[in-house]
Amino acid sequence: RGEQLGLIAPGAEPDDAQLKRLIFAPGFSTASQVTELSGRGIGMDVVRAEVGTLGGSIETASVAGEGTSFLLRLPLTTALTQIVLLRSGDQVVAVPAALMQSVQRVPVEAVEAAYATGKLQHGGIELPFYWLGGLLGQGGRGHMHGRYAPVVLVRSAHASLALHVDEVIGNQEVVVKNLGAQLNRVPGLAGISLLASGDVALIYNVVALADWYGVDAQARLAAAHAQSQTALPATPVIEEAPQAPLVLVVDDSLTVRRVTQRLLERVGFRVVLAKDGLDAMEKLSADELPSVVLSDIEMPRMDGFDLVRNMRADSRLAGLPVIMITSRIAQKHRDYAAQLGVDHYLGKPFDEEQVLGLIRQYTQAAVA
Repeated sequence: RGEQLGLIAPGAEPDDAQLKRLIFAPGFSTASQVTELSGRGIGMDVVRAEVGTLGGSIETASVAGEGTSFLLRLPLTTALTQIVLLRSGDQVVAVPAALMQSVQRVPVEAVEAAYATGKLQHGGIELPFYWLGGLLGQGGRGHMHGRYAPVVLVRSAHASLALHVDEVIGNQEVVVKNLGAQLNRVPGLAGISLLASGDVALIYNVVALADWYGVDAQARLAAAHAQSQTALPATPVIEEAPQAPLVLVVDDSLTVRRVTQRLLERVGFRVVLAKDGLDAMEKLSADELPSVVLSDIEMPRMDGFDLVRNMRADSRLAGLPVIMITSRIAQKHRDYAAQLGVDHYLGKPFDEEQVLGLIRQYTQAAVA
């Protein structure tokens, strides 16, 4: 067929590379007749042209009697991808969500041990441990507030590691921009993007960062840990007076949050506010847990259902009472909430006395 179209010299014995190139030749087809799907010889020609336009490449591999496979390589710089924003000190960076295995709240004692040894024990596996700021060239080490610290577990095709970060901000879908000739040579830098807020985010492959800078970063961590363990004068323990019960209010409406806060504070409760489920999970990582959670359903980033699902999957939060207050009052929503483990389901606008009565049920011991 190639000889008929003048693509191969008559009598020549083409090698594999020449035969593979025929697949992409304009007008070349082995089909005996033209159909809606084949026969015109333009399909793979168009595919190669489009891939080339995007700055990518296409490779073929063929085994006689088995078939042919095609490998398309497209640069990340033209992709729409999910990223996770992480904060380390004053610096916010993005990591491709495909690398993110999970986010863990690890006891500070385990994190301190990981700073000392460079290894974190998780699920019976010993993972290389780094502070994200250290991989980015920052000095010192991460900060820890409360009894738990956020640790991100990252996995690529050839390595897994644990990263201590100051905050997991959330995820976004972004268009990754071209790095340019200069930034292309920066180790570990995978792309750059403009966030919805207007800020520019650098997208890092943190596994590649660890390959390049991990040894130096761990050495600095060990030195910082040793310095932090020098003897300090003992801090006297001051017994605090009993505090009023704490209530967590989760709602994406600022007005609802403020109105509910004023209602609860007026009758003597302390209140902490969260604008969505992800913000609530961050608040729940603090030392002091609330006595009860009031949550809406429809919220950005993480809705109320996902919030309850995450709470019930966490042994520390599994028993925390949840009162869901929402405009979704259909029975199917009530049934689904009950399956997830919601304790009470109320419609909006809510009856203040009913809500206060339910809260008092869960805080009676603290109020007494």
